[in-house]
Amino acid sequence: MFTQFRKKYIGDRLFYRKVMLVAIPIMIQNGITNFVNMLDNIMVGRLGTVEMTGVSIVNQLMFVFNLTIFGAVAGAGIFTAQFFGKKDDKGIRATFRYKIIISLLITVIGILIMLFFGEELINQYLKGEGSAEDIAQSLVFAKQYLKIMLIGILPFALTQVYSGTLRETGETVMPMKAGIVSVCVNFTFNLLLIFGYLGFPRLGVAGAALATVIARFAELAFIGYITHKNSNKYTFIKGAYRSFKIPRRLAFEITKKCIPLMFNETLWSGGMAMLMKFYSVRGYYVVSALNINSTVSNVFNVSFIAMGSAVAIIIGQLLGRGDTEEAVDSVRKLTVFSVLLCSAVGVVMALFSPLFPLIYNTSYEVRDLAAQFIMCSALCMPIHALANACYFTLRSGGKTFITVIFDSCFVWAISVPLAFILSIYTQLPVVPLYFICTAIDIIKCIIGLWMIKKGIWINNIVDNQKVE
Repeated sequence: MFTQFRKKYIGDRLFYRKVMLVAIPIMIQNGITNFVNMLDNIMVGRLGTVEMTGVSIVNQLMFVFNLTIFGAVAGAGIFTAQFFGKKDDKGIRATFRYKIIISLLITVIGILIMLFFGEELINQYLKGEGSAEDIAQSLVFAKQYLKIMLIGILPFALTQVYSGTLRETGETVMPMKAGIVSVCVNFTFNLLLIFGYLGFPRLGVAGAALATVIARFAELAFIGYITHKNSNKYTFIKGAYRSFKIPRRLAFEITKKCIPLMFNETLWSGGMAMLMKFYSVRGYYVVSALNINSTVSNVFNVSFIAMGSAVAIIIGQLLGRGDTEEAVDSVRKLTVFSVLLCSAVGVVMALFSPLFPLIYNTSYEVRDLAAQFIMCSALCMPIHALANACYFTLRSGGKTFITVIFDSCFVWAISVPLAFILSIYTQLPVVPLYFICTAIDIIKCIIGLWMIKKGIWINNIVDNQKVE
């Protein structure tokens, strides 16, 4: 019995080697990025609680834009991975062009929304209990930070186009190197511009935003230069800008997959922002504590994020080649491995949860709340891993409409109403409120496993696509 179980759910050494070749570079890139973001967050936190609150609110808004870009790029990326499995270079080039166009469109819309409605959106998070002076100062810092961050939206979007396409065609090391360049530049300029070292001006919150923008331009310059310089290796880039012609049928098919996924990421991230708004009803300092939790959690979350990317890339390529039986077998083994890996990561995160908030220059109340939030996130790590594996499995076969129902519709139909009811109509403390609204994703896991078992994700979407 154990032998049958191991054969069904545990892969051999070659299988895990293939998985790690995809996942480890993504883990390293995301891990370094989030670690430096944590250092960035700590540096801003050293300035004071009001500065940290202002920055964290803007980052929550930028998070919505970032995931919208991720969704748009990933929607076309489903085709990229399958075209790569089919060894169709022209198809990859067409998806690259589509990503450029949709990213530019989203960037323009995002900048306009932030310019005209940014202050109103920021104020939605400043309605909890707290002194009027602290709230007013946080608003000033948030507006200052937002204006500069808008400059970095375009290079961020274009970087996702290049990085996503490279990963989907099997190149995970180069995006990792670009990420390392970005975080090194970001960290260096954080030190110079936030605190004014080596004769640089002490800009505080504005310095943090400026450092991020400089880093984003550096990352785009690096990955763009390397990709075009090595066009014999990354052959999809040859003639990519010669025209932006995309076969009408392919553009239509990509759009059908892309729009649901893009709206899913937008709605999901909007749902996360709404949850934070409901949590903030419990007090002004909840925002700062959640910011610490989010920053620390993101460092550990690279485990299930990288595994999700591995699922999307490996399964997408198998489906593109028509290896349905191997794809089904790989999904089982990848899901089990992801849950086990992230459970171990969650244990480490839980053990160190009381220590991370001590780094921040903030009140005892904020530190204590943050430690409890981190513990809750650690306990829910296996749930996130399973839900994430289910989500990327469904997405790999192009079932983007189903992923909308599975992901963002769940958030808005279950998580957000639950948070609203518990925060407004009960006196439940914020920590159990947060834990309940996070752990409710166990229902999503059950639904996801049922969908995967039904096999509705098994779909080759490029078999009949011919790109001239």
